[in-house]
Amino acid sequence: MTSRRDFLATGGAALGALAVGPRLLEASPVTGYPAPPRLPALYTDAATRELMMEALDAAKRAGASWADVRISRNRNNSVQTREKQVTDVVDADTMGCGVRVLVDGCWGFAATQELSKAGVGVAAQEAVAIAKANRLARDRRVELAPAPAQVDKTWRSAYTIDPFTIAIEEKADLLLRANAAALTVPTVRFVNSGLSFVKEERNYANTDGTVTTQDYVRSWVTMSCTAVAPDRSGTAVRGPEVVQPAGRGWEYVLEADIVNNAKVWAGEAAEKLTAKPVEPGRYDLILHPSQLFLTIHESVAHATELDRAMGYEANYAGTSFVAPPEKVLGTLKFGSPIMQVIGNRSEVGALATIGYDDDGVVPEDFPIIKDGIFVDYQTNREQAPWLREYYAKTGKPVRSHGCSYAQSWADVAFLRMPNVSLQPGDKDLGWDDLIAATDKGIAMIGRASYSIDQQRYNAQFGAQLCYEIRKGKIVGQVKDAAYQMRTPDFWNTLDMLGGKKSYMFGGTFNDGKGQPGQSNAVSHGCPPARFKNANIINTGRAL
Repeated sequence: MTSRRDFLATGGAALGALAVGPRLLEASPVTGYPAPPRLPALYTDAATRELMMEALDAAKRAGASWADVRISRNRNNSVQTREKQVTDVVDADTMGCGVRVLVDGCWGFAATQELSKAGVGVAAQEAVAIAKANRLARDRRVELAPAPAQVDKTWRSAYTIDPFTIAIEEKADLLLRANAAALTVPTVRFVNSGLSFVKEERNYANTDGTVTTQDYVRSWVTMSCTAVAPDRSGTAVRGPEVVQPAGRGWEYVLEADIVNNAKVWAGEAAEKLTAKPVEPGRYDLILHPSQLFLTIHESVAHATELDRAMGYEANYAGTSFVAPPEKVLGTLKFGSPIMQVIGNRSEVGALATIGYDDDGVVPEDFPIIKDGIFVDYQTNREQAPWLREYYAKTGKPVRSHGCSYAQSWADVAFLRMPNVSLQPGDKDLGWDDLIAATDKGIAMIGRASYSIDQQRYNAQFGAQLCYEIRKGKIVGQVKDAAYQMRTPDFWNTLDMLGGKKSYMFGGTFNDGKGQPGQSNAVSHGCPPARFKNANIINTGRAL
C-alpha cells in the first residue's frame, strides 16, 4: 500500500474517463523487451491496519452490530491521440477511507479523505448515524450470509509490468507509430487511438476478523480507423474496440502489437467502404467472441442479477424478465441444452477477477444456466439469504457468490456482476469450423451499436464487421446488418459452439449501475457460437 506520507507528498484527487473494447490476446510471453523487474511482495502495512482497526472500533462504540472498512488508492491514467497528435493525457489519483455499518438491520455508509485516527473515527460515527436514520425507511432487515474470516490474506491480479511505471512519452510514441501504420492504407484518412489504465491498491477489514490487501491493474487499448470514399460519398469505421480490455498490465499492451495490427484494422475499414448492403431476412448467425460477449453481458448477465430481478434497480438500471425467483429458479428454459453459463471471479486476466470481494468473501465459481435451464442468480452476503428456501430445496448452502463491489473507497459496496461466461462446447471447434458448417449465414465480429429493453427481453445488436456466408465460405463483407432477438427465443436457437481453443474474453471498463451511479469492469468468456434462423435487418434502409 502506498503510504499516507507518499500520497500526501504527491497529492491527488479527481478521476479519469475510461470506456470499453474487443479481442483478448493469448497470454504469450513478450519477446524483444527486457525482463520486467520482480513486483514487490504484498502485505498490509502497519499504518493502514491501525486505521482500519480504529474505524471498526469507532463503529462498534457508536452502536454498529457489524462494520467493514476499505482504505484504497485508486489511480487512472490515459493517453489519447489522433493521426500525428497527442490530444489528451489524464492522470488521476485518489486515496481515502469508506466505512459501512449495520445498525438494527439497516445500512449506513460514510467516507473521508482524512486518513488519521480522528478522521476515520468521525466517518464511522457518521455511518452509524446514517444507519439509524435509515431505520425509518427499512423494508426488510439486512441479514448477512455467513462467511469465514480471511485473516491477513493478499492477492494480486495477473500483471507483470505496472503500466504506471511506463513514461507518458513511451505510451504516446507507441500510439503515434500505430496511427502512422494505419494511415498507409489507401482511403484511410482518420485514426484515433488510446491507452487507458487503472490501478487499485485495496485494503479491507471487517468485524468478522477479515483483513485483506489486494493489488489490481487493468489495461485497455483502443483504435478507430476511418476510411473515406475517394468521391467522399461515404465513410466506414473499424473500431474503436479492436483489443479487449483485460486485468493485466503493460505486457498486455505490448502483446497486442498494435503497430503491425493497425494495418489490418485499417484494411478492414477500407474493405467495409465497398461492402454491399445486407439483404434482410433469415440467416444462420455466427457470432465471434468479440461480439458475442456483449450479447451475453446485456441479455444474460444483467438479467440474472438478483437485486434487479427483485425490483431494487427498477428506478435506474431496470428490472429483469428472469423473475420472480420462486417461479423461474430451476425451471426457466433460458436456452438450448448446450448452453452452460457460469459466474466467476477467478478467470485469469478477466476484468472482474479478484481474490476477495468487498464483503470480504472468497468468490466461488457457480452455475447460472445449466443445460439451458436457469439455476442461480448472482448474489452477495446480503442477498444470498433471500434464496434460502430454494437453496434448502436443492441442497445448497446459503452463501454469497462473492459479487460485492464498490467502485472506490468513496462508494458503498453493492451487488455487481462477476465474469459471466458461456462455456465452450465438447468438440474442439473453431471459428472456421462454424463457417464451414453453415450454408447460408451472416458472421459478425466486434461490438457496435445495440439497444435492449429494461427487462432484458427484446434487443437488437449490430457489429463492426459483418460477412455473408454461402455454402460454407465467407464471400465478402456486408454493411448495415443487425440482428433482432427475444432473449429466451434467441438462446434456444443456439446449435453450435466453438471449443476450448476458440474461447476468448470480451469486456468493458465501464458498466454502470446504482444511484449514485458506479462503474465496474467485467469480462465475459465465450467461444464463437451459431444461432439458427436469426432475423437479420438492414439498418441503413430508409422507409
